[in-house]
Amino acid sequence: MSEVHDHIIVGSGCTGAMAAQTLAESGARVLMLDAGIRDDRYKNRFPGKDFIRIRKEEPRQHEFFLGLDFEGLPLQKIGTGAQLTPQRKFMMARTDEWLPVLSENFFPMESLAYGGLGNGWGLGCCVFSDEEMKEAGLDSGEMHRAYQVVSDRIGISGSYDDTKAYTCGTLQGIMDPVSLDRNGRELFMKYERGKAFLNKSGFFMGRPALALLTADRDGRRKYAYRDLDFYSDDEESAYRPSLTVNALKKRNNFRYEAGRLVHSFSEKDGETEVRVINMQTGQQELFRCRKLVLAAGVLSTARVVLRSFSAYDHPLPVLSNYYCYVPCIQPALMGVADEGMKFGYAQAALFHDEKDKSGIAMASLYSYRSLMMMRLVQQVPLEFGTAREFLRYLMPALMIAGIHFPERNGPGKRLTLKKDAASLSADVLSAEYLYSGEEKRDIAVREKKYLRALRKLGCWPIRRIDPGNGSSIHYAGTLPFSRKEKSFSLSPDGRLHGTRSVFIADGSGFSYLPAKGLTFSLMANAHNVALRVLKE
Repeated sequence: MSEVHDHIIVGSGCTGAMAAQTLAESGARVLMLDAGIRDDRYKNRFPGKDFIRIRKEEPRQHEFFLGLDFEGLPLQKIGTGAQLTPQRKFMMARTDEWLPVLSENFFPMESLAYGGLGNGWGLGCCVFSDEEMKEAGLDSGEMHRAYQVVSDRIGISGSYDDTKAYTCGTLQGIMDPVSLDRNGRELFMKYERGKAFLNKSGFFMGRPALALLTADRDGRRKYAYRDLDFYSDDEESAYRPSLTVNALKKRNNFRYEAGRLVHSFSEKDGETEVRVINMQTGQQELFRCRKLVLAAGVLSTARVVLRSFSAYDHPLPVLSNYYCYVPCIQPALMGVADEGMKFGYAQAALFHDEKDKSGIAMASLYSYRSLMMMRLVQQVPLEFGTAREFLRYLMPALMIAGIHFPERNGPGKRLTLKKDAASLSADVLSAEYLYSGEEKRDIAVREKKYLRALRKLGCWPIRRIDPGNGSSIHYAGTLPFSRKEKSFSLSPDGRLHGTRSVFIADGSGFSYLPAKGLTFSLMANAHNVALRVLKE
């Protein structure tokens, strides 16, 4: 007979890492099952220089910025994952084979990578309000305590400013924020001048809280302003879940198994049997545990649960924030010389809160350089040479506003799992994501308010880009929380109804999806679920 583990965790992303740390620190024996695909081509390939020095000094710089096979060239249409650099593309490796999705209007990003989608996380950390937690089905007292635990583990920098209530809340011990580049300084100067008008209109801007170190800590180095944030994590100033899993591997009570795609589970004789596919051999394997914690990501967890109950063609709800991004020009900075220092993560967070219970919206604002002019030139309706010179003049003044909207369930937002003999997993996830006319009107009205606010901040929108449903890479709500025992829902403690010892530690239970960056709250919830597992 195979070993019976105390706990099996599925997935090495942000939620799996947090849940595993909580369980392992209790002394329990923990096995993590993971596909675990790694970046074998680009890790540690950067020569220890910043963006400007690489551009000036490296004769083979195309290997860094375009890719060894030029896979970084933006040949595909705008959509989910279109902006990934070569160094981040491993996140999506083999998902078409193992995690097929069939849809005409929903285009999610999933990952089989070691560290999951956390490898490309933008590091934004936002606390949900008590009202948001209540609507999502979360216990506010437990979440506030968990936020502090997660913050202490991963390290957060930020500021107690006008957006404190939306970003760092009551967190203690956060580090100073990173320094602003010239675009950021110009932006905040305009905010201070127009603050009264913006606040009256429901807009509040401040520094985002980021899972980014601005002081050395626990062997991780502080942020070095190399402007390689989309290419390299070598200095480990940015939190990635692999940091947690790497540390857990040093513990005697933690074991990690890669190359395993969890297929389904069943309960019998006081144990849970977990069936996996060995991704190298294609053969099925069996693992046993007392308690199973699924943290595979909302869509993969839905697949596992539906397979386990043979619920093919059974519809599940799904939530994904509506998202668009708006390139803007700061006229005061057009044509200015490059100051050298740039910062790839969000410079500012602009929240829209009308206090009318319609839900808070959030925009993250970024300056633009290291993602290269090539990603923009194809969007300019001019011949290449003219477009290039035009963009060289505009680049110092360019900012990108990525706007997220809160999301509630609706009849047009559904997932089903369908049998498919041609798939490696013998099934395909079918998705439909349609907005009602009222939802579309509400989004359009709010977008116009954001465009006006951006102009007030000296950021003049030049285009609105809609990458499509699913492009926010925020997913939730497939197995919503319910106090009543009913199929395909979770109890408030994260246990899957209809099971004795299967718990869900990702966002599957969230009945509402706030617009704020989701990852920090997902990690806090995962910690809470793990605590409840230990009490069972």
